[in-house]
Amino acid sequence: MGIINTTPDSFYKGSRFQFVEETIKRVGEMITEGVAVIDIGGMSSRPGAGKITPQEEIERLKPVLSAVRETFPDQIISVDTVWSAVARWALDLGVHMINDISGWQMDPLLLDVIAEYRVPYVLMHMKGTPETMQLEAHYNDVVIEVVDFLIQKLGVLMERDLYDIIVDPGFGFAKTSAHNFELLQNLHALQILEKPVLAGLSRKSTIQNTLRVEAEDTLNGTTAMNMVALQQGAKILRVHDVKEAMECIKLYNQLKRYDRTKWL
Repeated sequence: MGIINTTPDSFYKGSRFQFVEETIKRVGEMITEGVAVIDIGGMSSRPGAGKITPQEEIERLKPVLSAVRETFPDQIISVDTVWSAVARWALDLGVHMINDISGWQMDPLLLDVIAEYRVPYVLMHMKGTPETMQLEAHYNDVVIEVVDFLIQKLGVLMERDLYDIIVDPGFGFAKTSAHNFELLQNLHALQILEKPVLAGLSRKSTIQNTLRVEAEDTLNGTTAMNMVALQQGAKILRVHDVKEAMECIKLYNQLKRYDRTKWL
């Protein structure tokens, strides 16, 4: 899953694409590099980021999303939004799935839109909002509490006969670096949910803080974390750097061929 942000304030400037021509160029590169899904967002979810209105988000997304749909009609596109109005607008435009960082906590009507359109939905764990989430980073056991949250939300989705769900533990969302490492080391625990697991570790502050580098220098660290996520059962990597992620996936798949435990 390749990241395209139509925001002026996303934490990694290499993902910011506010102009149509540069966005089309980057999406074309991602497709060449092997991307499966393009995830386009119009509101920053970096720690401390404030909310924007659904209409503001639509205005940011409109030129880019329309151009991507027209230029690459066969490409699977996800929209990263917490707002029901944005999701409805995007789905009417032909978007294929919704990636929601909030688990419909910021807009309960988003659940109704997903139920109406019956599209794949990324369910992520977060406490609070991007503006407040780091104040909420308190857990007795982060792995158990994330799994419990996802179980409860999946139950609601199944009551609405919605089963095409991807789960995301929400690395960096109301999580300290210690929480992120604990989640990554125990990501296999999410297998109990019997849903594909998405890992969004790309260039996050946990990597910056651990390696004491800027976001621009976190590609090597991202690749290392992505390999661990794959080994822990992740099925989707949400990344800024598609070429390097695809190389990581290819090496992991090759490594699996030599796993003797599958013969026992």
